[in-house]
Amino acid sequence: MAEELRTILGTKAEQYALLYEQLQALLQGETDQVARMANTAAALHHTFHFWWTGFYRVAGEELMLGPFQGPIACMRIGRGRGVCGTAWQEQQTLIVPDVDCFPGHIACSSASRSEIVVPLVREGAVIAVLDIDSEHLATFDEEDKFWLEKIVKLL
Repeated sequence: MAEELRTILGTKAEQYALLYEQLQALLQGETDQVARMANTAAALHHTFHFWWTGFYRVAGEELMLGPFQGPIACMRIGRGRGVCGTAWQEQQTLIVPDVDCFPGHIACSSASRSEIVVPLVREGAVIAVLDIDSEHLATFDEEDKFWLEKIVKLL
């Protein structure tokens, strides 16, 4: 069954490449950052069927929940706290194969098992992070990192 789906849907890289083209067209000309984040989160979530897909925006010294798809989420995260706060502080993408092994992981949902967080950097400062959770262990890899970093640059 998984092989049949892969044949129909294409490889992960092919799905990302197609989604990237779609997002380029969708976001072209739109200047509202929240609208851009909302459609990006929806497109990623529905393409890959992740557990949770969304953005946290920098608001002072914390991250504030932004547009997302999935179950309810933590609304505020401090700098350096959890995967999102750490990715913000370090200004780098973090791939966490097992969230239970990440020191200080914030469990907004016990169903989340692995995570990737990609900072959105503008003029040298993080303005938001893209946070994606999976209910499966070790969902994310370097291919996800490559494409998601490319996608956030559209924002």
